[in-house]
Amino acid sequence: MRRKFVWLVPAVIVIAFASAFYKIYSTPAAAQFKAPVTVIAVTEPVRFETHFASSKTFVQVHAASSIELKDGRIRSFWFSGSREGAKDVSIRSAVFDPAKSQWGAEEVVMTREFTQQALHRYIAKLGNPVAGRAADGSLRMFYVTVSMGGWAGSSITTMTSRDEGASWSEPQRLVTSPFVNISTLVKGAPFLYADGTMGVPVYHEFISKFAEILRVDANGAVLDKQRLAAGGQGSLQPVVLVQNAQTAQVLMRYAGAAEPSRVLMASTQDAGQHWSAAGKSNLRNPDAALGGVALPDGRLLAVLNDMEHGRDALSLMISADDGKTWREVQKLEDQQAASAQADEAHFTSNVQTLIPQSDSAATERLAQYVESTKRTVCKDGRCRYEFSYPYLIQTVSGDFHLVYTWNRTFIKHLRFNQAWVNQRLQEHSHDALH
Repeated sequence: MRRKFVWLVPAVIVIAFASAFYKIYSTPAAAQFKAPVTVIAVTEPVRFETHFASSKTFVQVHAASSIELKDGRIRSFWFSGSREGAKDVSIRSAVFDPAKSQWGAEEVVMTREFTQQALHRYIAKLGNPVAGRAADGSLRMFYVTVSMGGWAGSSITTMTSRDEGASWSEPQRLVTSPFVNISTLVKGAPFLYADGTMGVPVYHEFISKFAEILRVDANGAVLDKQRLAAGGQGSLQPVVLVQNAQTAQVLMRYAGAAEPSRVLMASTQDAGQHWSAAGKSNLRNPDAALGGVALPDGRLLAVLNDMEHGRDALSLMISADDGKTWREVQKLEDQQAASAQADEAHFTSNVQTLIPQSDSAATERLAQYVESTKRTVCKDGRCRYEFSYPYLIQTVSGDFHLVYTWNRTFIKHLRFNQAWVNQRLQEHSHDALH
């Protein structure tokens, strides 16, 4: 045994050096970002509406994402099951028709059992589905799979759709590390480079926590992996906001111990070849995910729990100076005061007012929706509100679509436009920056 161990150490060292040299010589050539194309109507009326994207009751749902389809509809994804991490969790999806302002029925996209069969390995749980549009027009989905342990033992699985998400190829495990290939998770929206490769914001949780970017080719193979920013220890779930071909900002969830707890930010001026050191912004962050987009004029929109602790409020923020200062556009959810008296009786009466009135299915089954919510968030006579994991996109037409976890019971959807944002900014013009 001792003799075998003597040979094992040099072998590991050789493999490590070989992997390092392979990375150096196989790194793809630098490429510019491919900035999103958006056309905004100059005289559009103010639009703001709310819906539930999910419809299944008496389950827990989380980690929603969205992508615009070629015909202008919106397809969203999330995971759903008896609880987060349970074996019955599946990836589900539904499609929103903007012309009808209506969500279609939700459907199962992927199950743990089918993933396990396709990968020929044990899969304990699924999570965090996101989708990006590849250069050839197909959709590529990335989602988290865990074979053992908690989320820190995750790897990323990917599959492709050539019919806008109606069907998918067999899942394939993404190889992000030559050793063990675990502890890589995905949450932020993928983006494209001008050469057709795709950038996938990911993060690492095992032992230390830090954000990275994977560069993926047309076949889903990882070409390169880049630590996002120096000084980004304790950074999770990066969101890359591409402003133009060379410039991008990145927002990161802060999971470190050093006070104050703030969103971490970094930037690049050379399409991601180099990133500035990560620093704390003025946005508060209670160790929670956030979402955001870059507007065509370069301003930044962010959605997050702008608070020190808890997730019972959700705010839409804007910055006109690359994230140096932020102004609140609108508090989208706010149950901070209600949380102080959130016994079951108060919760039951209050939660009815939070259910979207424009959602006919929810209002028709109001009692069922309330009871489903109460069962998820109330325990031992106390209830805790939660609005979390926002995911924001802007469509080609200029509309914004935001999906987020609503009390762990439904995926809520907000649709609004630039005219509404401008109206809110005018009304909040005298508010202090932070």
